[in-house]
Amino acid sequence: MPEALEEVERFLDRATLSGFSSAMIIHGIGTGALKMAVTELLKDHPLVSALRPGKPEEGGPGVTVAELKT
Repeated sequence: MPEALEEVERFLDRATLSGFSSAMIIHGIGTGALKMAVTELLKDHPLVSALRPGKPEEGGPGVTVAELKT
């Protein structure tokens, strides 16, 4: 799982540098362990202003959307 969280960090950096206002992290459903780890990483992340679960058309519970600080 550490590799997945490192990839999320790199993804957030790239999204921020590219000027995106949000980033969609697809963690899947599975056991929920990755979703919980991603949520823990993002909730106090310096690049993230807010989190929300994915809407049904975005992937629902298998997705977390991070609103990025501008």
